[in-house]
Amino acid sequence: MVEDPRLNVVLISTYDLGRQPFGLSSPAAWLAARGHHVRCLDLAIERIDESAVAGAGLIAFHIPMHTATRIAASFVERVRRINRGAHLCFYGLYAPINEAYLRLLGAHSIIGGEFEAELVRLADRLPSNGAASPLEVGETVVSLARQQFILPDRTDLPPLNKYAFVVTGHQKRRTTGYTEATRGCKHKCRHCPIVPVYQGHFRVIQRDVVLADIRAQVEAGAEHITFGDPDFFNGPGHATAVVEALHREFPDLTYDVTIKIEHLLQYRHLLPILKETGCLFITSAVESNDPIILDRLQKGHTVKDFVAAVTLCRENNLVLNPTFVTFTPWTTLESYYDLLKLIADLDLIDHVAPIQFAIRLLIPSGSLLLELDEVRVMVDAFDKEKLCYPWRHEDPQVDALFADVMAAIQIGQERGESRRLVFKRIWALASQAADPGPQSRPIRFALPAAPVDDIPYLSEPWYC
Repeated sequence: MVEDPRLNVVLISTYDLGRQPFGLSSPAAWLAARGHHVRCLDLAIERIDESAVAGAGLIAFHIPMHTATRIAASFVERVRRINRGAHLCFYGLYAPINEAYLRLLGAHSIIGGEFEAELVRLADRLPSNGAASPLEVGETVVSLARQQFILPDRTDLPPLNKYAFVVTGHQKRRTTGYTEATRGCKHKCRHCPIVPVYQGHFRVIQRDVVLADIRAQVEAGAEHITFGDPDFFNGPGHATAVVEALHREFPDLTYDVTIKIEHLLQYRHLLPILKETGCLFITSAVESNDPIILDRLQKGHTVKDFVAAVTLCRENNLVLNPTFVTFTPWTTLESYYDLLKLIADLDLIDHVAPIQFAIRLLIPSGSLLLELDEVRVMVDAFDKEKLCYPWRHEDPQVDALFADVMAAIQIGQERGESRRLVFKRIWALASQAADPGPQSRPIRFALPAAPVDDIPYLSEPWYC
């Protein structure tokens, strides 16, 4: 009897910001096109299918972010108990930078960067049951090869209505799909996990594939599309061609994108195109209002640029939803208070998810922040459980404020409070910390009981 060369492959996602994982659907299509049997499991939505895991020759965890990596690590022991003979692979942005830890967990292969072709090559080289693998101590591959993509296969994933959605005016929900038009980034922000892998490069997903993927999701019920590109304007010509074609075919479909502050200014002439083609909002990683922090992170913009970008977006009737890294080793009580004041003065309170006021700088393995002498001397030894280099602020009051703000956000979430009400509580904490005298700093903005209804946002606010 001739052995069936096809392999049973299980692709696993543990967390992808509430989105239907492109990181499963894309390689699933590639592997199926090669004749392999593929099962996709999204453990953020569904329970693990033990029978599928038991019959797999290759089990591959997609780990595009820090949270996903930690959750995946918690599942490894269970997966190995079900099937000790399978080849275990980790792929995605956080795979190569956490290689040492993942090897300790039993990983045989590590794939970073452009992973589809590499996963196919791995599956092709494994015996059909994945057991007596010549790759038992397989290599780590970081590929930046230009790929000819194919239509992702989403048929084995939960339906779109099980995932995060966009909330629009008057709390209306729009079923939301997710795709990518580019990967990587041509910028080198020091705190960004993309940089150690892509080293300032980005790769384009062909326009016809992007449009076909969106078309399939619209047929599956999508009313809105999130583009997951780290920066939609890394390739501005490609980006505008995609959304113009998208709008011609689906004039009622809305979308959101992520764009750097400096690109909003550099390509300001393209903002009307975004508005005309259905862009509902833009996410931008502002990170800080402190020039020292912006310099350490190598963000490439100033506070003045941020204010200009807010004005530009408003002039074009585009919603800008900024994100921040609010607690860093360089944050002071005064600079934190000043950030809150800036957000209030710019009338952006309803644009910012409360969790953004408690984002603490993460320093993972391979972070370019470790190139700075001042960072290397301030961090503790690498924490294998938390997958980062822990740090403590030299001012204990800053760390205390972080804990208080996080607690206030959690209370607000449990009570279903509006963003403005949570902001008021955070403002009070920051005011007291920055100026603990009897005269607390007044809140200089109106505080309606209900949230502003016309600021669209994603129902999953996390960003890490």
